[in-house]
Amino acid sequence: MSRDVVVAKRYAKALFEIAQQQQVVTEVEGQLKQIVEAIVQDDTIKKFMSFPSIDAKRKIELFRSAFADRVSYILLNTLELLINNSRQDIIGDVYDAYVKIAGEALGEARATVYTAHALSADELAKVAAQFSQISGKKITAEQVVNSDLLGGIQVRIGDRLYDGSLAGKLNRLAKSLNKRAL
Repeated sequence: MSRDVVVAKRYAKALFEIAQQQQVVTEVEGQLKQIVEAIVQDDTIKKFMSFPSIDAKRKIELFRSAFADRVSYILLNTLELLINNSRQDIIGDVYDAYVKIAGEALGEARATVYTAHALSADELAKVAAQFSQISGKKITAEQVVNSDLLGGIQVRIGDRLYDGSLAGKLNRLAKSLNKRAL
């Protein structure tokens, strides 16, 4: 695990604890997502934030003016702390860690469902319900169409991959036959 990920987890944990005390866990997650999307989608902001010769105060002013009316003071203070410590480049990692921490605490998890063809909303909901039973958590599923899959699905929940794809089944069959041949 990289040092940045470890540091991001620390910031995320602190942010989560404060948000939990204030009972705004879900709101902070949504607001942090907005900020990460704004940075990722806008190359100008990304360059501005990463440029070392721009003073931290100017960067903080940009965030405060852009997001002051849309995000909580808890999140603004966390962003200010990240920028003052020259850690603005890990904001995306902080978001990822926050989502995991909040999900675990609330008994929720996010699943990415990989399929060869798009599923209907009803089919995706059935997949989420099935994996809710398996994991014991409330699953929120998002779908990614992967044309490399021949058929079946792959579901990633956190670090775990459930492989029900045709290619995965064929690989398991080949391994099984190879073991028996030895």
